[in-house]
Amino acid sequence: MAEIKLKNLSKRFADFVAVRNSSLVLEDGKFVVLLGPSGCGKTTTLRMIAGLEYPTGGVITLGQEDVTYRRPRERDIAMVFQLFALYPHMGVRDNLEFPLRNEGLARAEINRRVAQVAGILRIEHLLGLRIGALAGGDRQRVALGRAIVRQPQAFLMDEPLGTLDAEFRELMCVELRVLHDRLKTTTVFVTHDQNEAMALADHIVVMNKGDILQADDPSGIYNFPASTFVARFIGRPPMNLLQTTGGVSPGSTQVRIAHGTLTVPAAQAAASSVLLGVRPEHVRLTPPGSPMDGHIQHVEYFGSHWIADVQTPGGSLKVLVDKGVRPVEGEAVGVECKTERVVLFDAHTQLLLPSATTCTHQPSMRHG
Repeated sequence: MAEIKLKNLSKRFADFVAVRNSSLVLEDGKFVVLLGPSGCGKTTTLRMIAGLEYPTGGVITLGQEDVTYRRPRERDIAMVFQLFALYPHMGVRDNLEFPLRNEGLARAEINRRVAQVAGILRIEHLLGLRIGALAGGDRQRVALGRAIVRQPQAFLMDEPLGTLDAEFRELMCVELRVLHDRLKTTTVFVTHDQNEAMALADHIVVMNKGDILQADDPSGIYNFPASTFVARFIGRPPMNLLQTTGGVSPGSTQVRIAHGTLTVPAAQAAASSVLLGVRPEHVRLTPPGSPMDGHIQHVEYFGSHWIADVQTPGGSLKVLVDKGVRPVEGEAVGVECKTERVVLFDAHTQLLLPSATTCTHQPSMRHG
């Protein structure tokens, strides 16, 4: 196991900046997910950690060793790819044994490791089969097995569940998390799927356009998004963002909207214009008469709950409603927010404003 440190890491392809001056500490034994939309720099960052790309600037250390410009085979890491990268002309056992034979291990040690990994991944019954005879989920288990059998300092996984159907993806998410809890090997996992990130990660690193926007545990990312981009990217539906009609000063506990004022956690900084952020589950429908009166534009049914889209003077607001109460499209309603769950963003910078609530949260991951 090993701590991975990135210091001022950058990668440029001609005029395109893929990763911009990123610093991050990936703690020993943690499951870290790099999350963001396509082209945000997450895969390029992973490839630089692996040695498949060399950075334009910055330093990468694995444990206490500078590995910035070492070749992949000189870094004690193992990679798992989206397309499995198995040898199709070999059987399952041969695929698992191949990296161990390259290391020159004794036959007894090879047999011991293969048996151990096959037991962990429950693929003992597949050892005698050819790769072409396996379903997608079983191929992914074999790909994981070939990485695990090496007993590396770190696992690097580039969207390894991307080709699986929804049922297999959910199953493999559970199995990967159980596997990590057992092995405790530092793991860096790339995905654009927030559900995978929230289910798997000890720490999530949200990236966009080559920048690290936030690094924290899943709860911190969800409840205290560092910017409006993170607020919109995380959550289904995403966080509501409502325009207010004024700013805040230190100590302010109210913001103005079209029909009145709303109580918010005490602001710790000033901003001339603010956006109010609140998750759909922290909003409830009331009879008309609140500062945020509106009407229900659209209703979606999710089995366990409804999502009502309410049009208010501050903008559209999604509200999670218990399945026992069906919202009616076109109905006039009021809306109330849980004050302690509200966050504020500076409308100009799009960044989270410190408040009495946000200041109680300490990010669980070091970056910047």
